[in-house]
Amino acid sequence: MKCAHALNAALARVLESDPHALVFGEDVIDPYGGAFKVTRGLSTRFPGRVRATPVSEAAIVGLAAGLSLRGYKPIVEIMFGDFLLLAADQIVNHAAKFRAMYGGRVSCPLVIRTPSGGGRGYGPTHSQSLEKHLFGVPHLHSFAASVFHDPLLLFTRMLSLHGPSLFIEHKLMYGAEMWDSQGASPALARWPCDSGAAIPAARLAAVPPAECRVTLVAYGHQAAVAATVVERLAIEQEIFVDLIVPAQLAPLDLAPIVESGRCTGCVVTVEEGTAGWSWGSEIAARVQAELFGLLRRPVAVLTSNSDVIPASRSAEADMLISPARIRHMLEEVCHDAGGGTAARRQ
Repeated sequence: MKCAHALNAALARVLESDPHALVFGEDVIDPYGGAFKVTRGLSTRFPGRVRATPVSEAAIVGLAAGLSLRGYKPIVEIMFGDFLLLAADQIVNHAAKFRAMYGGRVSCPLVIRTPSGGGRGYGPTHSQSLEKHLFGVPHLHSFAASVFHDPLLLFTRMLSLHGPSLFIEHKLMYGAEMWDSQGASPALARWPCDSGAAIPAARLAAVPPAECRVTLVAYGHQAAVAATVVERLAIEQEIFVDLIVPAQLAPLDLAPIVESGRCTGCVVTVEEGTAGWSWGSEIAARVQAELFGLLRRPVAVLTSNSDVIPASRSAEADMLISPARIRHMLEEVCHDAGGGTAARRQ
């Protein structure tokens, strides 16, 4: 199943099972069905509960917050993640604060879906990954769609929380195939992940994680890109990487990353956002505090270049993270870190 179809099916299941669930946003109704067709068919199946809105991100999230306080469970779409910050006041100063401001007597469960990222030549204002600006906001949860996680479980979890959730969906991921429980690769297997999160991180490696030389942490579309790199390195160079893919980005359950890093002694993070003050930087600071003296080298944080995304497709490709850059970083840290697992255990 394609990721976009899986998201659509999950939204339909939520609407079927919960009469208080609503879906709305710009152009989400038929026949258009949303800019990336994730909501196609839903307004026909659930008339009155799937609605189009004016072009106002602040109004969309403000309306959702009010409906949530009255017992509804809205799932709203911000057409492009670049416009997410137009609703920052409604997200940060209202929805995320309501429960604390009213002494825990109210809940504000709502989901803010938004397509993020570049790679489609949409230019500087329709290609960014701005989610890092909202990580760390108290009582705001951030999740990322991935081909490794069942979207129905994610929507169910987000709507069970007392506050708002940001749901990041990378544009290039919509056409990707979902992985089943056994994976979709001849070289990679899914391994158990000891996680305290309600939805555990996915864990993929070509060999048992205890035999891996590097821990790689990624989310969303970049996790799928990283999986192809991890597979090629295993086949071509016998460099074995333990890939950790969290579903929840913030607050982040660090336990599986620390567990893996304790074994490999080497941690790399990957994200498409620009360098500086990022998700990877936070992981690096926390992992190095937890594993001080046990890592063979500092945590490597791999991001896109810190610049405005160009309109030119070739210039955009040079600026954004790529499989080649991920591969080069993994080869570099393996070389810098020295011997593998067997050497460290001697």
